[in-house]
Amino acid sequence: MTATTRTETPIAIEGNGVELRTQEVGGDMSVAFARFPKGTDMGPAVKGLPDDMCQCPHWGYVFKGRLKMRTKEGEEIYEAGQAFYWPPGHVPEALEDCEYLDFSPTKEFTEVIDHIRAQAG
Repeated sequence: MTATTRTETPIAIEGNGVELRTQEVGGDMSVAFARFPKGTDMGPAVKGLPDDMCQCPHWGYVFKGRLKMRTKEGEEIYEAGQAFYWPPGHVPEALEDCEYLDFSPTKEFTEVIDHIRAQAG
């Protein structure tokens, strides 16, 4: 598959207002449509990964809201209207209800998603 819409993309993670839909879109890359309600902190979900942080790089665009991204180097804020690159070693926290789209290497992203599912399990 080389194209998809949010509604066509399968749900990978869902609960407590969080919705992550992901689909491989060609080559080694996947697209993800994410929705996080205000207050969502992914720290507990990525605990146990190296440095207790997501180790998958992401390239994308924030459509709605604001996110704080914690890294070893400090924190950065991303908000609606911004394109972004998040290198490996980050933990998102929703400062407002937010929605974003990102592209990530499928293998690394699948490892993170599988870890998050196991943490929730």
